Amino acid sequence: MNPRWTRRPEGSTWGDFGPDDERGRLNLLTPQKVLQGVAEVREGLTFCLSMPLDRPGGNVLNSRRHPPKITPTKRANGKPVTNFLVCEEVEGASDVICDDLAVIHLQYSTQWDSLAHVGSLYDVDGSGKGPTFYNGFRGGRDIVGPSSAAEADSPSRAKRLGIERLAEAGMQGRAVMIDLRAHLGDARTSVGWETLARIMEADGVSVEAGDMVCLHTGFAERLLAMDGTPDPTLVHNLCAGLDGRDPGILDWITRSGIVALIADNYAVETYPAGPARGDCCAILPLHEHCLFKLGVNLGELWHLTPLADWLRAKGRNRFLLTAPPLRLPGAVGSPATPIATV
Repeated sequence: MNPRWTRRPEGSTWGDFGPDDERGRLNLLTPQKVLQGVAEVREGLTFCLSMPLDRPGGNVLNSRRHPPKITPTKRANGKPVTNFLVCEEVEGASDVICDDLAVIHLQYSTQWDSLAHVGSLYDVDGSGKGPTFYNGFRGGRDIVGPSSAAEADSPSRAKRLGIERLAEAGMQGRAVMIDLRAHLGDARTSVGWETLARIMEADGVSVEAGDMVCLHTGFAERLLAMDGTPDPTLVHNLCAGLDGRDPGILDWITRSGIVALIADNYAVETYPAGPARGDCCAILPLHEHCLFKLGVNLGELWHLTPLADWLRAKGRNRFLLTAPPLRLPGAVGSPATPIATV
């Protein structure tokens, strides 16, 4: 019996890792998987997989997310701590100090989604649908915050399923690159299971339980080339994304046992999604499947092109990935500075 639900979504992993589990598939990121990742390190080369966190620039991708603002902290007298001469306060001191404050939208640039990022309206016990997240945690009780414009500046907090769970897990292990761009180019393409399977077979890509999967589409590379002023028409018509409406894609994610799904595009899946099939109503069906049902974390807007090109030139597709988020309790997402080691 579970204290929060008496029925779970069909095909979900709710309860599989315990009644109070908040890690989902990260439970499969075992010491053995870390060792498998370490075994992929042959040359000691590292690749930074993060865009600069002030990119893409502007708010073309998401109107509610804006670039970070960096300002200095202030001394007791209100003066900013930029090139602060300590001798002004301590006679004879030679120190010169700078100290910053950053206001940052946590999912503006290269990021992780926590399991508290996307839930679904779901009836956990026959009493009616309500905001529900992975393993039956509830909006308004476990994920809380303001609900009106008048309260919008009040604090919010994911009491359960917050981004700190990824930080605690370490987010280090074996990752596998699937190079969509090498086969599909930069055209906007919604990738179904048949196309994905064909690409994986052509490149000899094998994915196993506990792996983290990276999808290279080239989107971040094109975004960076726009140098902070993304073209609002072009950015929404570029590169590949998974078809979140395709049952084959969702079934592959379920069967594969992957612990995280990462892409260098905006949402991993094509957004907006195609027309709903049957009774499906989620506008982000892959997010619902991964975050709400399976407990598979998503990474978005990673910079994968230099690594993908290097791996392809070497005939490889596996590497050690180290990608912890900020250990910021209660947040539903986080910037990341992932490092691939080959």
